[in-house]
Amino acid sequence: MSKIAFIGLGNMGGPMALNLHKAGHHVAAFDLSASACEKLAADGVAIAASAQAAVADAEIVVSMLPASAHVEALFLGGEGKAGLLEHIRAGALLIDSSTIAAATSRKVAQAAAARGIAMIDAPVSGGTGGAIAGTLTFMVGGAPADLERARPVLEKMGANIFHAGEAGAGQTAKICNNMLLGILMIGTSEALALGVANGLDPKVLSEIMRRSSGGNWALEKYNPMPGVMETAPASKNYAGGFGTDLMLKDLGLAQENAMAVKAATPLGGLARNLYAAHSLAGHGALDFSSVLKSLQKPA
Repeated sequence: MSKIAFIGLGNMGGPMALNLHKAGHHVAAFDLSASACEKLAADGVAIAASAQAAVADAEIVVSMLPASAHVEALFLGGEGKAGLLEHIRAGALLIDSSTIAAATSRKVAQAAAARGIAMIDAPVSGGTGGAIAGTLTFMVGGAPADLERARPVLEKMGANIFHAGEAGAGQTAKICNNMLLGILMIGTSEALALGVANGLDPKVLSEIMRRSSGGNWALEKYNPMPGVMETAPASKNYAGGFGTDLMLKDLGLAQENAMAVKAATPLGGLARNLYAAHSLAGHGALDFSSVLKSLQKPA
């Protein structure tokens, strides 16, 4: 089994690291959050004293961080501080599963290559449920040989692994997916809110649409209307899941990319603005399906 350093133990990273541990890998984990470390330690995962200590003997380094700035600061350093790449041994493999700008992935990959470290960008889809169950979808950018080297590790955390292309391609695929997800969640919420305003039972309407031409992932697995789907964040006061501010970040990445390549994404832009307004209204920490709140009359 491999010696794996896992950096970033949030709602996604924690379960992913735990699945690697359960699979028998030697995991050294680290997060700046003491509570995140304590939670994973309670499950038997070894916690390193620092990120540098975690990667000291690692053959594979996995990172799951919030944004581009965090990834760049961690691996490349700055303001007189050395980046983590200087502490990772040559010949190691870096798997970054953060959702960040493709340009940042390419920048870190180039710096890693200069030190003899292979890197793939491997952002995920599937939410916290997928992270816990080990059924995530990985969208990978990087050399095919590096993906094959990473595959035995990725397979312990996910059920679907796609090679999207060269470095940064995984990030591009991820922002395309999440832009569509943001759009369809708003559309689904609009339709449900309209039906409920007309007196329809949201469970009945959801089933009608799920089995009709309006069927989509939100209706299948992530219904935004409270009480319709017991396992969805909507039925848990929109706690857990994928935060509104994280969706807003991803939609922002999609718009930045669209501007760079001169692509037309009018619905993506509108979705970003609607989530921005929803966040400003104080719902940034709630699951992104809570956008339904902004489409209903106050109770």
